[in-house]
Amino acid sequence: LEGSLLTQPWASVCLGESTFLAKACFRDTGYILLISDLSSVWYESTDAEAVGQRSKELNKRLTVHVSSFLHHLCNLMRPLLAGQPDAATSFSCHRAAFGLSLHVKSELSGLPFYWDFHCRPAPVEVVSRHLVRPLIRMSLVLQYQVQQLTSLLLQKDAEIEDYRESGATLSRDRLRTEPFQEKMFQQNFMAEVRSGAS
Repeated sequence: LEGSLLTQPWASVCLGESTFLAKACFRDTGYILLISDLSSVWYESTDAEAVGQRSKELNKRLTVHVSSFLHHLCNLMRPLLAGQPDAATSFSCHRAAFGLSLHVKSELSGLPFYWDFHCRPAPVEVVSRHLVRPLIRMSLVLQYQVQQLTSLLLQKDAEIEDYRESGATLSRDRLRTEPFQEKMFQQNFMAEVRSGAS
């Protein structure tokens, strides 16, 4: 489950008035849910036995196999994580000092279906593995791409300048561009980022 969760993308989900990032993985053996508001990260990892026990407490009228229960939970969460929540299923959350509870209300076999995800603060290693390390890796990749594009732009400017010195002229003046100024570009970009963040 933990390995499979690493391959799942983060999704933006709206629960009431709050927006979270979430990812989840469901199997016949249990599930893992990871959810964050970018200030805190919460986590629940539950095996089939615990799911069976909780389902008996929450859904006394339902008698289905635990694997069917987990499959149904997966089908309820999938549209939410895809940004297309099912109107027949309601989600709500409650924050507390000990963690975050996600409440689900739907139907199964024509009967009311309830589920509570009990998420506790995620261990540091889980946060690092699923959030910090991927973000750092992506940041490094983007920095490398910017360096490559900057180098390519400077080469293109040198090529254009060589054409101009050889007497070449533009057939359409609207295509004329100013030489790329790396320092000015970075300053303007950072100014836009700061204004967007504020």
